[in-house]
Amino acid sequence: MKRKHKRLTFVLIGLSAVAVAAGLMLSAFEDGIVYFYSPTQMTEKELPSDRRLRLGGLVEEGSVVREEGVTHVTFRVTDLNSSIPVVYNGILPDLFREGQGVVAEGYLADGLFTAEEVLAKHDENYMPPEVAEALKASGKWDKIKGAMKHEGPPAVPAN
Repeated sequence: MKRKHKRLTFVLIGLSAVAVAAGLMLSAFEDGIVYFYSPTQMTEKELPSDRRLRLGGLVEEGSVVREEGVTHVTFRVTDLNSSIPVVYNGILPDLFREGQGVVAEGYLADGLFTAEEVLAKHDENYMPPEVAEALKASGKWDKIKGAMKHEGPPAVPAN
């Protein structure tokens, strides 16, 4: 074999090794990717029940049900078009409450979202960008105030 052919063989073997390594890295990253969906997107799409997902939106008013003496909580997440029931077994963040933004991470099966982690917004100005976009798309987002449009009279703050 000529020297030129040996060099070409080593280059081809090296490129093949890099391609295989890149393919393995991409497949490993895909296993760790968690896709974000709004409640409307979850109801419209056929999503696999074994895939870890993120559900974002607002905690629906009047939907939080806590059982006495246990950490089991059920609530609904809405984007003001659709809502998804969520079951969570654990301690909720201190800022979790009805009408506030939330992102739940877990699995969807038979229309019920089983959350393994629940994240609540950390101050009055923050909302995950995906949640804000879903609310803006619903037409219920007040762009000037950066908050949800109220349908009735203004709320009176509690003292």
